[in-house]
Amino acid sequence: MKTTTWGSQGLVASVEGLGAMGMSAFYGNRDDEESAATLTRALDLGVSLIDTAEMYGPFLNEQLIHRVIGSRSDEYALATKTGVEVTDDGERLGTNGSPAYLRKALERSLRNLGRETIDLYYIHRVDPAIPIEETFGAMGEFVAEGKVKYLGISEAAPETIRRAHATHPLSAVQTEYSLFERSPEVNGVLDTTRELGIEFVAYSPLGRGILTGAITSTEDLEADDFRRHNPRYSDENLVHNLTIVDKVRALAGAKGITPGQLALAWVLHQDGVVAIPGTKRRTYLEENVAAADVELSAEDLADLDAAVPVGVVAGERYPEAGMKAVHN
Repeated sequence: MKTTTWGSQGLVASVEGLGAMGMSAFYGNRDDEESAATLTRALDLGVSLIDTAEMYGPFLNEQLIHRVIGSRSDEYALATKTGVEVTDDGERLGTNGSPAYLRKALERSLRNLGRETIDLYYIHRVDPAIPIEETFGAMGEFVAEGKVKYLGISEAAPETIRRAHATHPLSAVQTEYSLFERSPEVNGVLDTTRELGIEFVAYSPLGRGILTGAITSTEDLEADDFRRHNPRYSDENLVHNLTIVDKVRALAGAKGITPGQLALAWVLHQDGVVAIPGTKRRTYLEENVAAADVELSAEDLADLDAAVPVGVVAGERYPEAGMKAVHN
């Protein structure tokens, strides 16, 4: 697995990390045994960035990572997130970027992860009630204390990114980005990260699984999978969106790779972008890792742009409440 410098602050990790969220939350039933095997296999394949958050579970995902690969912590950088308040008994209370909560969350994550230092610490969602300078002033103190090495922010607007970066340098900005979600190209986020020398970290680079070609109906999803309530998976929108997947599948077939590999390779070919595809299955992990070696020509990239132009996908990426929490 190729490595790169994430941003300009010194963090070095693989161009493709592993998003661990689905092992513990939001994507149906847990399978801790297979998730454990997937985490171990990821390290064996050279994946050197594992991405989690306190709210995944809550806490279960951090604890799983510690239990399974905590003894191999010198082989990977660990990214986790805070800023969505979670009580000690697991109740989610909404965004909270206050220094007091961030301190509590940091200490709790360190315990759950069994670590003295977190490599990359993100604000998961921006709290509109707290000045971003106050939030990142506190985060900067964590760095000064040696409890955090690098800082990031997730789902933030360009001006918020600039203000946070001016308070303490950012190494990463994490936002949903894929052939199906190209808003960072038009809302200024990608331009901002490139200008400031901050790594853009694409989560859900496979369009929450639809770009793999494996999902043809919501019946393919488990009963408690949150995608059943995702606007892009509603009956009418899904029919339209699957016609786009068919175009990606045809282009992938011509190259002898899977549609998921083509979609992921497209993300990795964007300037200043790394990706953290998520999975809890070794089979999909190995398919995703192989995508890092796929070479795309200028013609390939042009064909994909023509097949999936900006704005062609039907439906928002989150329900209304979720959309209010992004790009703040």
